Amino acid sequence: MTRVDRWSESDFPMAQFPRLYAIVDAAPFTSTETLVQLATELAAAGCTLIQYRNKLGNARFMLEQAKELRRLFSPDQNSQVSQNRRDLGHPTSEGAVRLIMNDRADLCLAADFDGVHVGQDDLSPEAVRRIIGPDRWLGVSTHNPEELREADLTSAGYLAIGPVFVTSSKANPDPVVGLEGVRRARQLTRKPLVAIGGITRANAASVLEAGADSVAVISDLLRDPRKSAEEFLRILG
Repeated sequence: MTRVDRWSESDFPMAQFPRLYAIVDAAPFTSTETLVQLATELAAAGCTLIQYRNKLGNARFMLEQAKELRRLFSPDQNSQVSQNRRDLGHPTSEGAVRLIMNDRADLCLAADFDGVHVGQDDLSPEAVRRIIGPDRWLGVSTHNPEELREADLTSAGYLAIGPVFVTSSKANPDPVVGLEGVRRARQLTRKPLVAIGGITRANAASVLEAGADSVAVISDLLRDPRKSAEEFLRILG
């Protein structure tokens, strides 16, 4: 049975896609506790969409961390998060935190995440859709117009374009697409468009102006994450 709080693509049009897409990358952290603390602070600031990303861990360890995040944002805990955010003056409709698994459709199911995000070298979007079913969110990374056009024809609910700027979060990043790449991507899809790669508080507004619906951020949320996320949310409107 589909969980009643699961996102459905038909229920969340582009205008309601969260402006800030926080990515919690396990690489900088020495323990699960510190990773979970980052997610806690991001949620307290108002983040409602968080991706768990671990490019180095084995499946067992990744699942352990993912389950900790799931416990943190279980329906009961999400209710508490919502109350905390109401106390801080945030809109009540934005309380629940949704979790996206990077790459691994199998771990998305095992940890009961709300969706999965895949890259060009992972399983195809349709293969992932067959694994996760129709109700979970599915996102696809693209790096040029050809990849975006192809991804737009799949059952992916949202598409990512990047890197927009120079990024340090990947060892071998794809070529930078710049703001012009975001503008081109906007013309090629009506699906929610997430810009990623080197996005900071200093350049985030320009990315939205270029046509992105949301910005995915890793590095610029690590230092004083709650304050950083709050500043992003103010900038993004």
